[in-house]
Amino acid sequence: MWLQIAGALVTVVIGVAACVLYFWGTNWVLDRTLGTSGAGGVGDGVATAGQDRLRTRIRPWLFLAPALFFMGLYLIFPVVETFRLTFFNRFGTTYIGFANYAWALNDPQFQQSILNNLLWLIIVPTLATAFGLIVAVLADRIWWGQVAKSLIFMPMAISFVGASVIWKFVYDYRGTDVDQIGILNAIVQMFGGTPQAWMTITPFWNSFLLMIILVWIQTGFAMVILSAALRGIPEETIEAARIDGASDIRIFFDIMIPQIFPTILVVWTTITIVVLKIFDIVLAMTNGQWDTQVLANLMFDWMFRGGGDAGRGSTVAICIMIAVIPIMIWNIRQASKEEGTR
Repeated sequence: MWLQIAGALVTVVIGVAACVLYFWGTNWVLDRTLGTSGAGGVGDGVATAGQDRLRTRIRPWLFLAPALFFMGLYLIFPVVETFRLTFFNRFGTTYIGFANYAWALNDPQFQQSILNNLLWLIIVPTLATAFGLIVAVLADRIWWGQVAKSLIFMPMAISFVGASVIWKFVYDYRGTDVDQIGILNAIVQMFGGTPQAWMTITPFWNSFLLMIILVWIQTGFAMVILSAALRGIPEETIEAARIDGASDIRIFFDIMIPQIFPTILVVWTTITIVVLKIFDIVLAMTNGQWDTQVLANLMFDWMFRGGGDAGRGSTVAICIMIAVIPIMIWNIRQASKEEGTR
């Protein structure tokens, strides 16, 4: 253990030293190169106005260069390579044109994944945002509201896989003649009902049972952001509405929601992006069985599991990226507009 700690510390020291050396060295070279004018020698410290302007323009790029390099290496290059693989066979060696895209359009499992992703997109962001807004409003009305907010936010600290393990115990089924350890079946038994295999009971409802997990996790996120937005509503506006005889429901729908509507949209689209990339919950709970397959899990299956097909896996990955990009652009624009109005 001590060897691992020492290795980690050495890595941190080397990393920090490399950063300091890079920034000091590049700025030193810049100053030496553009610090001359007239007949002076290199590095005499005298610079023309033009050299000063050029140096001022270059210096920020010296700080950005490492980030741009690693962004290109770990983000842009993988995207380009993934797009290239969509036009090749399973081994990435033979060019097959648009055959992988034709397969995707006609594959029943891909179509099922698209349908499931659409259901996730409609239900999860809507419920998580709605529950978060309701909790944000109601929690401020009770003395233990901060405790309630903390409990609701706690699932955000749990990984998707960890949350899936927790909910596996909620949905657990051990047979009709066996004591149930699943909370849901234990409640059913307590009221005299028959335990159910919840994850296989009806294919149509299986995805909804998985959606509950993500709603449980993301409600805390929505609550925190919307609670902060609600505190930004002028108190005078609410007091004036109360004096005019408006009920709490009218205040909520006619004053609060319109005031924080841009924030609601940002929260909704942020959760939507998370939903588009949903993978961990499906993999841990059902692995795509019983009509619960989603695009990210399908991509993983084709790329790394039984399929072993780089071309088809890359095609599914590009489809996910195409779906995410417009929402991300819209989300960034909305956030920029909101910042501009402050």
